[in-house]
Amino acid sequence: MAEAVIERGRLAELAERAVTLAFPFIAAIVVSGLVLLAIGENPVDIFALMAREAFGSERRIAATLSAATPLLFTGIATAICFRCGVFNVGVEGAFVLAGLAAATVAFSLPAAFGFTLIPMAFAFAALVAAFWLYVPGLLLARYRVDEVVSTLMLNFVALGIAGYLVNGPLLSPISGNNVTPMIHEVAELPRLLPPSTLHAGFYIGVVVVLAYAVWTRRTPSGFEGALVGLNQRFSRAVGISVPGVIILAMVLSGIVAGLGGASHALGQLHRFTEGFSPGYGFTGMAVALLGRNTAIGIFLSAILFGALASAGTTVQFFSDIPLDLVNIVEGTVMIFAVVEITRFAIRRRRGAA
Repeated sequence: MAEAVIERGRLAELAERAVTLAFPFIAAIVVSGLVLLAIGENPVDIFALMAREAFGSERRIAATLSAATPLLFTGIATAICFRCGVFNVGVEGAFVLAGLAAATVAFSLPAAFGFTLIPMAFAFAALVAAFWLYVPGLLLARYRVDEVVSTLMLNFVALGIAGYLVNGPLLSPISGNNVTPMIHEVAELPRLLPPSTLHAGFYIGVVVVLAYAVWTRRTPSGFEGALVGLNQRFSRAVGISVPGVIILAMVLSGIVAGLGGASHALGQLHRFTEGFSPGYGFTGMAVALLGRNTAIGIFLSAILFGALASAGTTVQFFSDIPLDLVNIVEGTVMIFAVVEITRFAIRRRRGAA
């Protein structure tokens, strides 16, 4: 009898969690449907068209996974910090600088290095991004400098540095403004389903998601991070170094963002361009929040946002629906997912007291 009650309790908890995870997306569909009705379109037909364009064939699935690949990295990079009680909004800047670092290694070193250019570029990108986020982590851990302000401001600094370099010392002499030279062909990540843009960076992203799952569930530092995120005061009382956890979270976040930037540069663009990221770091925040900082949730959220991005670029060819509809869906998901931000801030203030 007791076992049956426990089992029902677990099922009820899983059902509640599933509803919580799905609510922002359901709300976005409802809002978008009302917009479509207001402009005289059939929501069922439009959403069916978007689903076909995102998952209707091997080529379309490849396009969806390609669009989701950067979000796997930025979602995990953000979740690492969120889970540890650090509201890091600097993943965007780290992602951009890492992409520039990886591209620079991949076009400036001799092609004779061969395949080893790829791990070298990834390592340098991860190092640059880790250092970039280490700084605000140190300021928060040692001097209690608000991480939202510091990381947000560092995004502008990162974009400024990247813009100067790509239009100055690293400017391609043959391709015009705002781009670096093309990377060596041996440094390009292989395509998985040619002629689609899906590349091996997707596999790297999946490995990162799996590593995050192991870190959160099977490592002491992952457990300490979760405890600090729930209650800093209690964590200090049981002997956990809260500053150490904060700095580690920011460095790990930088490493993951760095791998994402390198993947995008070597697998998707094969160079660095101004406008390298259309906001992958900020979308990664929505991915992490919608996925509730869980590995499987982040993976599914990244696929969802990838599907929206992929379908949105093609659905315009088959209907009169503008791309703005996709922005409405994404924005509505973010609005409802951002409720978690408020809860997060309240928990952090209580835990830090």
